[in-house]
Formats: sequence, C-alpha cells, structure tokens
Amino acid sequence: MKVLMVLTSHDTLGDTGRKTGFWLEELAAPYYIFKDAGAQITLASPKGGQPPLDPVSNAPESQTEDTRRFEADAEATEALAQTRKLSDLDEADYDTVFYPGGHGPLWDLTEDAHSVALIEAFYAAGKPVGLVCHAPGVLRDVKGTDGEPLVRGRKVTGFTNSEEEGVGLTQIVPYLVEDMLRSKGGSFVHGPDWAPFTVQDGQLITGQNPASSAQTATRLIATLGAQNAA
Repeated sequence: MKVLMVLTSHDTLGDTGRKTGFWLEELAAPYYIFKDAGAQITLASPKGGQPPLDPVSNAPESQTEDTRRFEADAEATEALAQTRKLSDLDEADYDTVFYPGGHGPLWDLTEDAHSVALIEAFYAAGKPVGLVCHAPGVLRDVKGTDGEPLVRGRKVTGFTNSEEEGVGLTQIVPYLVEDMLRSKGGSFVHGPDWAPFTVQDGQLITGQNPASSAQTATRLIATLGAQNAA
C-alpha cells in the first residue's frame, strides 16, 4: 500500500507579516494511521524539501500525542525535510493521495497545476482521494472525467466559515473553503465547529477540521482495503 501525502510550500499568511504553512496534527495523525496500517508513505510539496510548518500548530495547546510522536520520530522528520517535488510524481506509483491542511494550501496548492493534474489522475483511476480542513480548497480547479468541477453534486466538507471566523482570518484568506465548495456545486455538509466530522462520497473523502484528520485517514485506509478486497 503506497500513500502519497501532499503538503504546502507556502509560508506567508497574506499581508499580516505572520507565518503559515501546514498544520502539524493534520500531517502527524494521518501519517501514523497510514504507517501503522503498513503503508509506504511518500511526502511531497510543490517546491520539495522542507515544507513550512504553521507555528500555531506546534504551540503547546495544539500539540497531541501524534504530533509529539512525529517530532520524536527521526525517520518521519527526515522524510519531512526531504519532500519530493510534485512535478516529479506520477499517480500510477501510488494507491491513494491525502492532503493535510493548514492555511498554506489556499495560496499555493489551489493554484498548482501539478496538484490539480494529480488529483484528477487519481480520481480518474478510481483511487480514493482524502483531504482535511483547508485542504479541500485545493479541489477548486479540479475537474471530474466529465469536465465538470469534481465536487459538483458530491457531498464534501472542509473548514467552515464559522471556524475561519473563529480564528480571525476571514478577511485574510484568499477565499473561504465553505463558500468555494458551495460555489462549485458541492453539497457542503458539516458538524459542530471544531468537532470531528468526515464525509465520504464515493472515492472522495473530506474532513472538516484538525480534529477530523485521523478519522479522515482511517476512512481512506478502509476504502482502499475494501477496493483491494473486491
């Protein structure tokens, strides 16, 4: 079982002067769901190398058992320091793809042609695609095999407008994930703010917020297992 995890390379939070990047919990929890299931994991990003970590996600109040395990894991931190470039990757080499969030993806992965092409290729090949929190935003320009937006008519979730308001970044982000998914014809569903919530529509599996990351990864592994058993 080969899993590709795609991280952001973007480190600037608009014009605030603050840093952003990927959210540590959304990498760490799925990483160990995949690793403990026996998967081979490849980490990738648009620029390759060390992707930027959102410093807020590594603050004491944001740390979890999984984030502490990741930071103490020499193999994991070495893989993170040497992410592969998205432009060098081929969907055929992997069984599934997972996108952790953080605010960074809203700026770079949404616009990245290699990311768009990869997701389209995974979906066209019948492979499950998982995204959590802000990462469902990278589906903005992704098309299905019918040429329509991939999310059109499909149940999806992601970081809600009210959660974005809760972190005070509604006026900073380039777009609101919930609004964008709705505008593309997605059937946006969600649970309570900050609570775990994951929705699956066929191969497409999306999680609402950081608390949903492990749940979303678990659903992805289960889907892959069911496909392999069929």
